[in-house]
Formats: sequence, C-alpha cells, structure tokens
Amino acid sequence: MGTTVYERSRPAASVIEQSLAATRQSVFWLDDLPAQPDRPRYSGESTADLVIVGAGYTGLWTALLAKRRDPELRVVVLEGKRVGWAASGRNGGFCDASLTHGRDNGVSRWPGEIEKLDALGLANLDGMGDDIAAHGIDADWERVGAFGVATEPHQLAWLDEWKADADSRGDSGVVRLSEAEVQASVASPTYLGAVWEQHTTALVHPGKLVAGLARAAEEAGVRIFENSPVHAIDDSGADVKVVTTHGRVTTRRVALATNVFPSLLTRNRLMTVPVYDYALMTEPLSDEQLAAIGWNERQGISDLANQFHYYRLSRDNRILFGGYDAIYHYGRRVRAQYEDRPQTFERLASHFFTTFPQLEGLGFSHKWAGAIDTSTQFCAFFGTARKGRVAYAAGFTGLGVAATRFAGDVMLDLLWGEKTERTELEMVRKRPLPFPPEPAAAIGINATRWSLDQADRNEGRRNVLLKTLDALGLGFDS
Repeated sequence: MGTTVYERSRPAASVIEQSLAATRQSVFWLDDLPAQPDRPRYSGESTADLVIVGAGYTGLWTALLAKRRDPELRVVVLEGKRVGWAASGRNGGFCDASLTHGRDNGVSRWPGEIEKLDALGLANLDGMGDDIAAHGIDADWERVGAFGVATEPHQLAWLDEWKADADSRGDSGVVRLSEAEVQASVASPTYLGAVWEQHTTALVHPGKLVAGLARAAEEAGVRIFENSPVHAIDDSGADVKVVTTHGRVTTRRVALATNVFPSLLTRNRLMTVPVYDYALMTEPLSDEQLAAIGWNERQGISDLANQFHYYRLSRDNRILFGGYDAIYHYGRRVRAQYEDRPQTFERLASHFFTTFPQLEGLGFSHKWAGAIDTSTQFCAFFGTARKGRVAYAAGFTGLGVAATRFAGDVMLDLLWGEKTERTELEMVRKRPLPFPPEPAAAIGINATRWSLDQADRNEGRRNVLLKTLDALGLGFDS
C-alpha cells in the first residue's frame, strides 16, 4: 500500500508543536463578530403564520424569503441556543453553486435532470450574491472561484476528465492548469496540476453572513427567539402547536431547519448522521509570507483525495485549513467534547506545513470543529409531514452554505402547495435511504472511512466495500 504526499514530506515535530502552542479552542468566525444582540427567550402563547425551527442559514433564509413572498406574514424563528452557533458559524465559507455536493454526485444520482440542477444551482448562487448586496450584509463576499488541485500523480487524469466534461458542455469557466501554472498562482510544492472553476464558487465570512441574515430578517419583521428549544409539534387540532420549554406558538405551517440535530419527526431520525469536521485558522500572514505563496486571485482550494482538505484566505489574510479527518461517534451524538481532538489538529498542522513549507514559524490562532449533517445521498433531502403542514430540509453533508437558500425556497413551495420547477425535481420528490441503526451505522461508516483512506493510498482504486456502495447508490462521489 502506498503513502500520501503528507506522509512523504512531513515537517519536523517541533514545527507542529510551536504552531499550536498558543492556539485557542474557539471558532474564529464567531470571535471575529462585533457584539451581537441578545434576543429574548420565547415564553407564553402566541400565533403565527409560519414557525421556523432553527436560526442557522436554512432557517434564516427561509424566514427572509417568506417575508419577500408576503411581507404581511407573521414569521417566528425559534432557536435552541444562539443564532448561527452551530454549522452556520463554523463552516469554511465556501459557497458552491452545486446543489448536489459536486456535479459528479449529481450525475450519478439524477442524470436526467443534472442540467436543470446545474442551472438552478447557478441561479441560486447568483441570487445569494444579489441578496447579500441588497440587504447590505457585509459578509466578505468574494466570487473568486475555486481550485481543485492534484497532489498525487493518479489524480491528473481526473483533472483531464473534469476539463473534458466541461468542454463537452460548452463551459468555458473551467480552466485546466499545468503544474507550472498552478504553482505560479499558488506556490505549493504539493501541486501537480489543477482545475480552476472560475464562476461556480464564492467565498464568504460565515459568521458575518449568519449575523447579517438575522438582522435582515428582523428588519423585514421576523421575530427571532434564542435559547428556545422546541420539544414537540402537536398537530392534533386544526392548527399546529410548536411547543418550547416555556411556551407554545400556534401556527398553520412549520419549517424544520434543525439539520444535524435529532429531528422532531420520527421518520427522519435515521436520515442523517453527525460527522465531525475540524479546522485551523492561522494568524494573519505578513506581506512577506503572503508574497511567498502568491495566491493573488484568492481562490478557494481543495484537493482531490477522498479524505480531502479545504482552505482559503480570510479578508485579513489568515488561512483557514480544514478537512481530512471526518469523525463519526457511536450513537449519532452531538457533543461539545467531540470538538477538541488533539491528534486531528496536529495532523492538520502537519499537512498545512507540507502544503506551505515556506510558512514555517506561522502560528494558528484558532482551532474548532463542528458536526456535519450527512445523508446517504450526500446532499440535502426534502419533504413534508403532518398533512403537509410541516416541511423539512436536512442532510447537506458539508457543502450547504449556498444550498440552504435553495432549501428555503423549496420548503416554502411545499408548505404553500406550489408546483414549481424546484418541487418537480426528482432530487426533491424522492427521499434517500436512511442510515441503519446502531451498531450497524458505526460499523459501516467507519469501514467506509477506512476504505476511502486505503483508496487514497492505492491510486484511487476502490475496494469491494466501496464498489458495493457505489452499486447501491451509496457511494461517495464528490
């Protein structure tokens, strides 16, 4: 079995130790925000036209889009903790046009509608940028595209296939870069070639985006309540009662935007699993350090391995470096203690300095983790329950920053019974397979993760388990 570039070119242990010596366990994007308003806890009894459970991207986009459709709607958002504290404040800030967690995944699952999905995804990303500008949200939006970089020789053929597919569709926004060209753009000795998707990715400051969406929603008349966990949905009467710790809201329609957390609907309890993703953030680079790596176009970057890294520059020229380890804990639990995993942060630091050895001596200011709501189709699924009075969207699987806006429109279409281009999609109409209960879930997920690691060490060759999952429509394709 082979080795990866990160094993062949490890930095000295002292470099890793020094880089993490002053790192604090905290989310940079949330620390970087000005003081946020303390929103009230919900209590008592009230009525609304629409109740949204969850104040992350999905819930806030749904609220804002609902008020755009009908400014007179009484919209209430109930958040169990604080606005944006979970995945919406912890992600890498990659806004990808794909609604299917990459085009390959979409082609393998919905080949007959992939062109429509591509068009809807690009229109959604365009609309996201327009909305951010229209609402005056200072979210560090940068429509700079993204590099997919090859770091192993066998991945070069994948770049050629990527470019050939784009050419066959007349997509001139996909540029194939040679080893010399990509290293001239971003100076890393690990890069053997790249594809630059120029138009389908934007970068954003996750914390500023979620805070800005909350402000815009409130300015539109949405009421947001924090520290108000929802415990039940009572649909025994003509209306639906959304029950919190300290009160109830009576409504006609409910949108569930709880993503990785246990669903309020029994039918969805096995539909997602929480997989923990980890990230580091450097101190700001000096002018000399930035010049040493180039990166003048500021693209987002990810490599092509199954266990991949993603990284990008912040506005103040820090580097976020995340990914690779994706950790599932037995029992589908979401717990704060899972966020501190020293061996993963050390591994990320090692891989960072393999990627950019010229930055040795740079320290990491922040380390954090968050749980990704993973579904068996590796992108969001949708549906309704309780006689059409409850809609849900979940399972974004780590590439949902832009797709959450699309999900908001889908849930509103479903709740109001509107037949649209979105609701007619097979991707929207059909539910994916659930994950099995424990212990089968833990055994299967961890065996798959091991197999993906082995494939990365074996020139991308997939073993029997991965081939079987591919045949069942459960293979990881992006």
